[in-house]
Amino acid sequence: MSQDIETRCLHLPEEEEQRELMASHGALSIPIYQTATFAHVTDDGYDYSRESNPTRAHLEKIVAGLENGCDCVATSSGMAAIALVMELFTPGDIVLSDSDLYGGSIRFFQTVTEKYGVKVVNRPLYRDYTVESGTAAVYLETPTNPMMHVTDMARIAESAHSAGALLIVDNTFLSPYFQNPLDFGADIVIHSGTKFLAGHHDVLAGFVVTRRPELAGKLRRLSVTTGAVLSPQDCWLVTRGIKTLALRMDRAQENAIAVANFLLERPEVEKVLYPGLPDAEGYAIMEKQARGFGAVLTVELKSAALARGILQHTHLIKFAESLGGTESLVTYPITQTHADVPVSIREANGLNDRIVRFSLGIESERDLIADLKRTFDEAEE
Repeated sequence: MSQDIETRCLHLPEEEEQRELMASHGALSIPIYQTATFAHVTDDGYDYSRESNPTRAHLEKIVAGLENGCDCVATSSGMAAIALVMELFTPGDIVLSDSDLYGGSIRFFQTVTEKYGVKVVNRPLYRDYTVESGTAAVYLETPTNPMMHVTDMARIAESAHSAGALLIVDNTFLSPYFQNPLDFGADIVIHSGTKFLAGHHDVLAGFVVTRRPELAGKLRRLSVTTGAVLSPQDCWLVTRGIKTLALRMDRAQENAIAVANFLLERPEVEKVLYPGLPDAEGYAIMEKQARGFGAVLTVELKSAALARGILQHTHLIKFAESLGGTESLVTYPITQTHADVPVSIREANGLNDRIVRFSLGIESERDLIADLKRTFDEAEE
């Protein structure tokens, strides 16, 4: 019997779950198998924790199920997940990448991927869906970080596959609760599990999910070889976090919509970028390919001084790098997430020193808006 996603955040399919729980004496919380190696007392497939571990296997099954994939590899961070996927390519391959991405992804492509002979071509994919023959892969985020551009995944998947390319989608911003890129033609989905999946600002994690068995086999072998796997303790923390994913995402999205509408009325605000606003450029596409709009929004202020003032005067909303946790955060991309991105790329994407990015948590909506009102008042003093 198929189950709703809220249930799948807590339970594996009944047969798998009962088998795992029986093996752990009926424990409702998956045990932490804090071991590097396994004695060969049973033929259960576990030899060495770099290759496989029961706690990690349990988490990987949950995330694969949430993304409607056939397999998932849990890695030590979101960047480790990206690095693992890039190991699929060889010198001479061409990867077409969205020009607006998380700054760490851009840095990785420029300093690591291209060093090994894989050419990365940047293009605003949300408005140019052309994929040339000979392209090995298309890599994108939707919505993008931080400018919140939305790409029609079914359309870009059709172009990519016609050219013989894989489609890789970073789904961190929406999580599998709101969006499943594999259902719209993606071949691989990446997550920084540090963010919404774990959800409590207390663990680093990454995930790679695929719907294609042959890719799953390659990714497994590469994971065992490169070794950047998620530890049993961290796997347990992410598993616990996912249990409340549905509740957190719904509440955080409610807060994001309320804050976006509040900011639209402020005279200090030049622009609010949030795909959940009915007049947002990507709103219609989001309605077609997602079940929600997420909890991240980007704001362009009237001046850089005002933007910096907001960072200095927030009280409840913390000035910090990251997103997707229970606490609301505000980030200054040009000095944090995108500090290493060349100025020319930032300017081409419209990322300037007047822009801040909010990740809304699960606090009281009233308290968040009161904090922003106070912050604006203090920032202008």
